[in-house]
Amino acid sequence: MIGTRGVPARYGGFETAVEEVGRRLAERGHRVVVYCRSHPDDEGLPTYLGMRRVVLPALRKRSLETLSHTALSVGHVLGHRVDAAFVFNAANAPLLPALRTARIPVATHVDGLEWKRAKWGPTGQRYYRRAEELAVRWSDALIADAPGIARYYTDEFGVPTRYLAYGAPVIAQESSRLGELDLTPGGYHLVVARFEPENHVELAVAGYVASAAERPLVVVGSAPYADDYTNRVHAAAADDPRVRFLGGVWDAELLDQLYANAATYVHGHSVGGTNPSLLRAIGAGTATIAYDVSFNRDVLREHGRYFGDAAGVARAVEAAEADPTATASAGASLRERARDFDWDDVATGYESLARDLVARSAPGPQRVRRRGDAGRDGARSVAVTAVAHGE
Repeated sequence: MIGTRGVPARYGGFETAVEEVGRRLAERGHRVVVYCRSHPDDEGLPTYLGMRRVVLPALRKRSLETLSHTALSVGHVLGHRVDAAFVFNAANAPLLPALRTARIPVATHVDGLEWKRAKWGPTGQRYYRRAEELAVRWSDALIADAPGIARYYTDEFGVPTRYLAYGAPVIAQESSRLGELDLTPGGYHLVVARFEPENHVELAVAGYVASAAERPLVVVGSAPYADDYTNRVHAAAADDPRVRFLGGVWDAELLDQLYANAATYVHGHSVGGTNPSLLRAIGAGTATIAYDVSFNRDVLREHGRYFGDAAGVARAVEAAEADPTATASAGASLRERARDFDWDDVATGYESLARDLVARSAPGPQRVRRRGDAGRDGARSVAVTAVAHGE
């Protein structure tokens, strides 16, 4: 497993997937190797939950961190024969030919629509658009973690993907540690997100401040390389004493209790596919107010409240406080919905895909043109020709 920060999972969705899937595959008797970025708190463990860890450095610059670490990882794996590789993040696609030269079958988890993220300037956005095409051309299979991502690759390139969502953890209704933060069960609204424009933390805070909500808003999160946006998020609070910023919370037990005891969870993520934080909230049975995009509706369906602007956030938190019975009922329905996102099933999907890769029965690289490049004056047709596996 290549292209993430590795395990133990400390950061985001990719790392969570690697840990949850990797440990299950190891339990089933597979040899699992996870490439990990060096970390100040790394304890140098050679293995973790049955997975072998290979720890390598990365350039600590936003535009180069992922690609530099993946380059070192690919170089290492070329000297250590593996049966198949899972590469996470389409941004790593330029490195796929090295794996193909070594005849290592590879599936690429393409993530969300990274080119829509404001943190990337025009050059970065063009890079991500091009990387998507290269992932299609040079991967034996593509993994999509959300139906919306699968539809995007079908619409843009006319190619299939393997839909493998994330799992939703079942979180106990425990509250013993809330007192450490001077919080009470059901007594606050919650935001958990990296501070990036596409996660709409600023919007959530501004909308809450404009509301007449009585319960405080607890904001968990921060962001490397994003001081300007972090300042905007804090400015949106306008010194409102109802808004509490906790920064990053890395204590998993405490974070679970924050999810499980919130009156509502406010989820602003808009471009990243199926989001683990959203799944964590529904696994805790917490009523959820989400930014209105297909990725979030695919998860919440009719059980969520949705917003598209600050006024929508204000209306939603006020409505949740005005009718606590309906809010609790929505949370209970979401907890049932979480049963559809099971890590054991996800691991089985990865296991099946790995077997297909080894058997050379995956779709194989596709020679395609992005359909949008063919013009939008009618048919938008595109020829899709399978490339021989060894090319």
